[in-house]
Amino acid sequence: MVKELIEDKKESFENAVLHFADETAKIRTGRAHPGLVENLMVDYYGTKTPLRQIASINIPEARQILIQPWDKGSLILIEAAIRESDLGLNPGNDGMALRITLPSLTEETRKDFVKALNQRAEEARIVVRTVREDIWKDIQEREKAGDISEDDKFSGKDELQKVVDEHNQRIEVLRKKKEEEILTV
Repeated sequence: MVKELIEDKKESFENAVLHFADETAKIRTGRAHPGLVENLMVDYYGTKTPLRQIASINIPEARQILIQPWDKGSLILIEAAIRESDLGLNPGNDGMALRITLPSLTEETRKDFVKALNQRAEEARIVVRTVREDIWKDIQEREKAGDISEDDKFSGKDELQKVVDEHNQRIEVLRKKKEEEILTV
């Protein structure tokens, strides 16, 4: 009974880790990568559409992103979306494609990116804790209702904590890896 409760919510734990991984991809390091812009939402003829669905995104050089829309009419829309985003990027428009040259990161900028990374990691850990609390409440309610014994309740709590620790560890591994990328000059 307790294992089923944990299994039912395991996807929520996984989603917290996957969301954190997606968020870390958006944090800039010294090198260009498509993850910086591919999920950027563009107002494409009245519909919010991810950039990767309306353009090809290439990395011709280590610090440059090349965005080539399939519909040349959307070039201005994509440029506007990039400028309005919180990425701090300035695309160059040559009429056929957008080129974004990433400026070198200063020490201060790197520290700011690490702060943002740590904040997102904490948000992911909060989601994991919230899911844990929901499961723990369910376990306690089942014990009060007489569906499970007190021993099952405490063994379930231990098992739940193992799952939480595992997901928090995965978040920490992702955070450390990204921090290392950010701080590497």
